[in-house]
Amino acid sequence: MNNNPTVLEIDLSSIEHNLNFFRSKLQKGTKVLAVVKASAYGSDPLILSHFLEQQHVDYFAVAYTDEGITLRNAGIKTPILVLHPQISNLELLIEYDLEPNLYSKKIFLDFLHLSNRLKLTAYPIHIKFNTGLNRLGFKSSDTDFLLEQLKNQDSAYLSSIFSHLVASEDGNESVYSINQIKAFKSIADDFTTSLGYQPVMHMSNTSGIINYPEAHFNMVRLGLGLFGFTNDPKLNSSLKNVLSLKTVISQIHQIDMGQSVGYNRGFISQKDMKTATLPIGHADGFFRSFGQGMTSVEVNGHKAPVIGNVCMDMIMIDVTNIQCEEGDQVIIFDSQQDILDLANAASTISYEILTAFTSRIRRISI
Repeated sequence: MNNNPTVLEIDLSSIEHNLNFFRSKLQKGTKVLAVVKASAYGSDPLILSHFLEQQHVDYFAVAYTDEGITLRNAGIKTPILVLHPQISNLELLIEYDLEPNLYSKKIFLDFLHLSNRLKLTAYPIHIKFNTGLNRLGFKSSDTDFLLEQLKNQDSAYLSSIFSHLVASEDGNESVYSINQIKAFKSIADDFTTSLGYQPVMHMSNTSGIINYPEAHFNMVRLGLGLFGFTNDPKLNSSLKNVLSLKTVISQIHQIDMGQSVGYNRGFISQKDMKTATLPIGHADGFFRSFGQGMTSVEVNGHKAPVIGNVCMDMIMIDVTNIQCEEGDQVIIFDSQQDILDLANAASTISYEILTAFTSRIRRISI
C-alpha cells in the first residue's frame, strides 16, 4: 500500500476534454488508438485505460507484452496492439489476446509458425513499415514477400498496417513527412488491392493529427496529446493540463549566513534564511539537474527555488520570504508550462519528464 505524501493527480475530466479536442480534428469514422505505453506516459495505465475504455476508444497500444497483460488482468477488453513484441513472448501474447506488431521477417515467420501450430484462425496481426524512421519495420521491397505469405495461410488476419512519421512536429521537415506519407499510401494500396480487403491504416501521432490531416487514414495514434501537449503552444492553450505533482513540507530549518545546505555543500547561504525539506528526490524522477536554483516549486502561491544538490529522496527549497509550516502542501507542477519549464531545465523534452516519475509516487485520479 502506497502512503507516500508525494502524489501525482490525474485529472480525468481533462483527459476527456483533450480526447474530444483531437476527435474534433478527425473525419467521421476515423478510429482512435490510445497509446498507454510506459505506464501511460508516467501516469497510471489502469486508471487511464479504464477511463478511456468508457470513452470508447477503438484500440490501445503498449510497447511490450507485459504491459498488455497488466491491462488484461485489470479487465480491459478493448483490442491491444503490442508495438514491440519479442519472439520469446509470442505464445504468452496469444494467451492474453494481445495483437502483435510484426516488424521483421523473423518475427513474422515465427508468429505464423506458432499460429499454425496452435491451430489459430484469423488471429489479428499488425505489420509495420519503415518509411524513414529506421527503427522498426519492413521495407517497401518486402511487400511481395508479405503478401505471398498472407495469401497462403488462414491462421492470421492482417488487422492493420502502419508506419511512423519521423518529424511530424517540425515544419522544416514537411517535405520529408509528405514523402513518407506518399510512400506509406503506396504500400497500403498494394495490400488492399492484393488482399481484397482494406486493413486499418495508421501513421499519425499527436503532431501528425494536427499537422498532416492527409495522414489520418482510418485510424490515428494519440499519446502525448491526451496530456495536453502538442508542438504548437497556441494549441496547447486549447487543451487542458492533466497531471499535477504535489508533496508536503517535512521540515523547516533556520539557516545562518555562511552555512551550507545539502550534499557537497552545494549551496552556501549568503544571509540568514529559512529552508524547507520535501520528500521527493532523484529516486522519484526529480532530476539532479533540477537543483542549484535551476527550478522552483510553489508554496502557498509563491515560487520557492530548489537549492543545493537534489538528494535521492529529498530536496531543499528556499522559503525565506514565504509564510509556511511543516505539513503545508507544495506543488511541483500543475500546468503544461510547469512541465515544459522542467524539461528546459534538464535540456530534454516533456516525454522524458512525464515518464521519469517512479512508482514510489502515489497516483490518484480526480
